Amino acid sequence: MASLNKISILLISLFFLSSSLDARKSPSSSFVQTKGTQFLLNKSPFHFNGFNAYWMMQVAADKSQRYKVSDVFRRASAAGLTVGRTWAFADGGSSALQISPGVYDENVFQALDFVVSDAAKNKVYLILSLVNNYKDYGGKGAYVNWARNSGVKLSSDDDFYTNAVVKGYYKNHIKRVLTRINTITGVAYKDDRTIMAWELMNEPRCQSDSSGKTLTAWVQEMASYVKSIDPKHLLEVGMEGFYGVGSRKQYNPGGFQVGTDFISNNLVKEIDFTTIHAYPDVWLPGGDNGARMGFLRKWITIHWADSRTILKKPMIFAEFGKSSKDRGFSVATRDAFLKGVYSTIYRFARSGGLGGGLVWQVMDKGMDSYHDGYEIVLSETPSTSAVIRQHSRQMTALRA
Repeated sequence: MASLNKISILLISLFFLSSSLDARKSPSSSFVQTKGTQFLLNKSPFHFNGFNAYWMMQVAADKSQRYKVSDVFRRASAAGLTVGRTWAFADGGSSALQISPGVYDENVFQALDFVVSDAAKNKVYLILSLVNNYKDYGGKGAYVNWARNSGVKLSSDDDFYTNAVVKGYYKNHIKRVLTRINTITGVAYKDDRTIMAWELMNEPRCQSDSSGKTLTAWVQEMASYVKSIDPKHLLEVGMEGFYGVGSRKQYNPGGFQVGTDFISNNLVKEIDFTTIHAYPDVWLPGGDNGARMGFLRKWITIHWADSRTILKKPMIFAEFGKSSKDRGFSVATRDAFLKGVYSTIYRFARSGGLGGGLVWQVMDKGMDSYHDGYEIVLSETPSTSAVIRQHSRQMTALRA
């Protein structure tokens, strides 16, 4: 009997230890979900304030620099930033995750493991992007070059969306990432509640087909493939919000058409929510601050309405920021810009259909080589941090 009691005590202790470890592996006991035009967490409405930090895996690949990732998660969490977006790709070139098709650098993969595990420790959910539209960190061009070097005849980087060999390379990457077993937590990415969503591509564009039809076919194929491996996590395209067909083209800044269509690309049923990005300082280079803010509010409004009434899916404002390279920039003008953006986000979140926004971008001290003008170092800009914290409190209050 004494022996049985010892075994019982041991089993109970192991149970509580296991429960404790599981609690540290993710910020919640359930996956973030959607229902209609709302995000849900533990069956309750989930509104959030968030941030971008694309650089995390690259910095974490150097173990002596991992403290920078931890510092950003810690400070972001303290400021109420509960969703972060970062890259789960680096294709070819130096410090690559995927060196060549299907060949991975384990050290870089373990850096991504660290990012995911450290996000969980700080109760931050992650949106992980799987490939880039641009050449930075390889992008779709790296996949096309790999196929071309193997003897496949291709005409442009847009063959990424249509060529069977290239699509096969990308599907292999999807599978490799989603089925990855985190070396720190022991949890497969596809089972990790820390991950809020997968993103098919950062800012997809297809200049060879301005209608968006080519991209829609690709989204349908890849979204179905992602969901066949991982039906638990949310999935989004990664769009900026440009329209491709019909009267809504008038809302594109400067008449831009980039081969996407916000409506048809997001109508794919496996896509769970929509995204938009906005950089009025780049898109409207001749405009003043008032004109740019007016455009931004209109950009949010039309996409929020389309997401609610046509697509019937929730939306995230996934990239926005104010560049220090902009003429007349000051921390005060950035704070005013953020206040304007945040007030618009809050208004639509309160009305329903907008989950939150992700400012571009948060960094740690001593990361000058990553600076692009939009960087925010929370420890060095107390006024900006205060603006962010205030908005976080407002968004959190909407969960009640």
